[in-house]
Amino acid sequence: MINKTIEQYDNILKACKDVFVKKTKDYGTSWTILRPSSLTDQMFIKAQRIRTIEEKGEQKIDEEIDDEFIALINYGAMALIQTELGADINGKELGEKAIQFYDKKIEETKDLMIKKNHDYGEAWRSMRTSSFTDLILTKIKRIKQIEENKGATIISEGVEGNYYDIINYAIFALIKLSEAA
Repeated sequence: MINKTIEQYDNILKACKDVFVKKTKDYGTSWTILRPSSLTDQMFIKAQRIRTIEEKGEQKIDEEIDDEFIALINYGAMALIQTELGADINGKELGEKAIQFYDKKIEETKDLMIKKNHDYGEAWRSMRTSSFTDLILTKIKRIKQIEENKGATIISEGVEGNYYDIINYAIFALIKLSEAA
């Protein structure tokens, strides 16, 4: 089953990277000006829209939920890049290096998924898509609290672990949605 998961995972990542590359060509790396808290808020907006549509069962804007999950993945990668590069990233033009950093962070995320998938035995396949949305919102709330605490934690993982989990939950949700279609 893990081979199927990796194939599905890679297909989704290919689509996400395609969006990231195209937007980087359109906008450059304008996202680097965002403070980490602004990226967190962008992720919150996307996840909250998904939850609202799930709860109401309808949407008024003709943008697919899949696109929102892709945005969560890409914003998560951007946040991980900023976490690694620190404040010096703001205002700098990364250009092609942005793609290299994106690939690095996504590879780290995939490695984590493979390890967790081994230990949890693909339990995510029995979950509802709405649970992924709730878990993503929970992770975002945790990140916001850590940001309010100026990055300090006592016992919990830092923001990076939460970003990795958000990316993986969004990918799992996209896999579930594609299987339901």
